[in-house]
Amino acid sequence: MALLQIEGLTKSFGGLRAVNDFAQDIQKGEIIGLIGPNGAGKSTLFNLISGFQRADRGTIVFDGVDITHVQPNDICLKGIARSFQVVRPFSEMTVLDNVAVGAFCRSSHREEARGKALRVLEFVRLDNKKHQMSKRLTIAEKKRLELARALATDPKLLLLDEAMAGLNPKETEETISLIREIRASGVTLFIIEHIMRVIMTLSDRISILNHGQKITEGQPKDVVRDERVIKAYLGEEYVFPRSE
Repeated sequence: MALLQIEGLTKSFGGLRAVNDFAQDIQKGEIIGLIGPNGAGKSTLFNLISGFQRADRGTIVFDGVDITHVQPNDICLKGIARSFQVVRPFSEMTVLDNVAVGAFCRSSHREEARGKALRVLEFVRLDNKKHQMSKRLTIAEKKRLELARALATDPKLLLLDEAMAGLNPKETEETISLIREIRASGVTLFIIEHIMRVIMTLSDRISILNHGQKITEGQPKDVVRDERVIKAYLGEEYVFPRSE
């Protein structure tokens, strides 16, 4: 059985159908990429999976349990965590306490939560900033902080919404390595990303959304040669490296 099974998921806002009859399965241990133009419905899809918005119809089954109409806090407890496209740390709190907020998902004891937070900060290589106020972090550090806060909830499935937006090439490579480490630790990932080099490097499979509709899904090397994907998202100037 797939870790995540989505069938017929649909969400409209007034006359706009943001997600239309979306279906997806994700197996345990996979990294699935999700691409598409701005406004395609990608973040709305993540909002539906994580419970921040309610689907008009369709089902979301996670680890064998229907979570379609479950509240976000309960979805987190079941093992789904997410990052957001625009990072919003608690600016007047330290880096350590920001991550401890996520750890409180599993513990009601302050010292236990802070201990878990410190271990996660070491994992994302941000422990040297643990006593710094989060508002003083760089963009790259805030992105890692967002990851750390999500990881502190002990997710089985991690939804990443443009985790590498705004990063320079070195920071991007470091984040790619970190995501591979997260997968190696046993976490499954569903990733929205606009940087094609990133999505091609990391993904086992890629799904493409356009106007809320899933165009196709497949291995990276096949998806980027699909004429529908080129027309809707990549553009005619996109050339896939022959060595791949």
